[in-house]
Amino acid sequence: MKSKEFPYINREISWLSFNERVLQEASDKTTPLIERLKFLGIFSNNRDEFYRVRVATVKRLAKLGKKALSAFGEDPKELLTRLQRKVIEQQNNFENIYQEILVELAERNVFIINEKQLTSTQRIFVSEYFGIELASNLFPVMIDDSKPFPYMKDKASYMYLKLESIIAGRKNKYAIIEIPSQNISRFVILPQHGKKQYIMLVDDVIRYNTDQIFEVFGYRTVGAYNIKLTRDAELEMDNDVSKSMIEKVSKSVKARKQGQPVRFVYDAAMPDDMLKYIMKKLGMAKKDNAIPGGRYHNFKNFINFPELGEKDLVYNHPPALLHKDLETNPFTALKAIQQKDILLHYPYHTYNHIISLLREASIDPTVESIKITLYRVADSSKIANALINAIKNGKKVTVLVELQARFDEENNIYWAGKMQEEGARVIYGVPGLKVHSKLFIVTAKEKGKIVHYSHIGTGNFNEKTSRIYTDFSLLTANKDIAADLNKIFDFYENNFKVQSFKHLLVAPFFMRKDFIQLINNEIRSAKSKKPAEIVLKMNSLVDKEMIAKLYEASIAGVKITLIIRGACSLVTEMEGWSDNIRAISIVDKYLEHSRVFIFHNKGEEKIFISSADWMSRNLDNRSEVAVPIYSPEIRKQIKDIVNIQLSGNTKVRILDRRQENHYKKPKQGEKKIRVQDEIYNYLKNMKEDLPSPVIKTKSLTHS
Repeated sequence: MKSKEFPYINREISWLSFNERVLQEASDKTTPLIERLKFLGIFSNNRDEFYRVRVATVKRLAKLGKKALSAFGEDPKELLTRLQRKVIEQQNNFENIYQEILVELAERNVFIINEKQLTSTQRIFVSEYFGIELASNLFPVMIDDSKPFPYMKDKASYMYLKLESIIAGRKNKYAIIEIPSQNISRFVILPQHGKKQYIMLVDDVIRYNTDQIFEVFGYRTVGAYNIKLTRDAELEMDNDVSKSMIEKVSKSVKARKQGQPVRFVYDAAMPDDMLKYIMKKLGMAKKDNAIPGGRYHNFKNFINFPELGEKDLVYNHPPALLHKDLETNPFTALKAIQQKDILLHYPYHTYNHIISLLREASIDPTVESIKITLYRVADSSKIANALINAIKNGKKVTVLVELQARFDEENNIYWAGKMQEEGARVIYGVPGLKVHSKLFIVTAKEKGKIVHYSHIGTGNFNEKTSRIYTDFSLLTANKDIAADLNKIFDFYENNFKVQSFKHLLVAPFFMRKDFIQLINNEIRSAKSKKPAEIVLKMNSLVDKEMIAKLYEASIAGVKITLIIRGACSLVTEMEGWSDNIRAISIVDKYLEHSRVFIFHNKGEEKIFISSADWMSRNLDNRSEVAVPIYSPEIRKQIKDIVNIQLSGNTKVRILDRRQENHYKKPKQGEKKIRVQDEIYNYLKNMKEDLPSPVIKTKSLTHS
């Protein structure tokens, strides 16, 4: 089945539909008010990355002309127009939602005010704050027509000012000031007045005080508007074989900061003369992704909006659970894993179990070595510190650090250098591949025998993101899985050494072929009039070959259920193509990040968890691992969790052919099921050996 022969939603358009679901959470009045502001921040941050990576790629393709049309499948210039139209529509919706939230916050005695709304007391406070805290962090640049336009950084927001001379006969000028957000909070909490709490963006503090900056030079401010430039974030790697991987990535990260502009966002209230002037200076036409916006940009800072007012303005996050098999002695974590496979599910379970396990391995005298892959590491990583401690205790530590983890390159370079200094063997990725697998293997010698403790997960070894990303970690002492894992680490150390794997599905070598074979098995069952079902949960489904295979399975009669958080290029509700396919998306207080693959397999279900989505990059250009689940207890647990997700009727969207993101709602008399709360309760009951709630479904895939 050729890609042009079947329905397919453009990946970028589908991704914007996903970000629309994030925006829905900001609009949803059942979401606590401050959390709604944070969802605006998430939406904004997502969109920034979308422009830095995806739109930048399309713009590069657009320069290729007709060549891009045959390679890309559609005209990149037309796609850019469609994307910009959709982004502007979402931006207008964004601004309306923000204004609604401001009104509702005011009703709860939380006021976000600007420089025009200050009382006399607040004016004094804001002036003093500017002088003491803010002024030293500002570096204004006067724009001189005889000199190059000042460089504007990616990810930064600027105040663009029109200055009027107070000296007769002198020309007016323009200036820009970068709004500081790295070393100073974007939000200034003003003195409380009774029960009323006030907050002001640092942008407006600057606006209120600009005359303090420029009057000394003979100018006063007549207009001050926020602007923002987004740059191409793709790494350009050179092929100089004499350079190390660290040198290449470091050079590329520096070059990224000078990347070509791909979007210019400006305050829609800006006068035309100011807009025309700066667009000319930037060398951008208005059609070049110039997006009219609101008064403020870089809304990503709203992710860290202060928690003011009553407790019900934010989510109540229940305490992370201890896993019942890891919380008590007499067994250590390693001994507990030796007795049985253990599945951790974050953020419901505490991530401290992983940190404690590595800390224990670093001290245990029977442990000889630790091998691990690191993709995105926390700033002050307890994982990295546990590995360093293992080195100090005489363990052999091998760390594969993926230097090309987008936007985390500098952090990873730092930790790679730190661990190498301490004596770890550090492998800087694999040439031509991005290592995205989440693995470690602890090797011990116990009573003269070699024992391996393995970890295969769906998420990064990052204790910070584990609080908001839903992920699985499988901990096992299974010898067969350990044998395959050791082969993978052999490949990382010796890239020419590619082997076969008996249990793990490994990309880029066999994963695609193995998944296709599993789908083919279901197709054969369906054609033989036998039960045939597939459940797939992942972040993105955009690979054309895999989508074509799912259409083929649907046509054959295989029942398919998809749980896709992000981009889904498969089109549901297409008669003759996807009659047997249903798809939902869950967007709630935690980011759904785990990947699960379940195949009926003639009644002997095959269940896998993985770090891989079904995208070409994951299946063909990354090192990824999917692990089969053999433990009956864990198999039941994963199926129960998937069934809870399929039964959800709150914060769940139906992915239809028009990508309208309609909420799935409880039927009359039906219990309200919010997936993430239900999963927490399920795991809590399991820990306390209480009966878990029964989720009634007709079959695994179609509830």
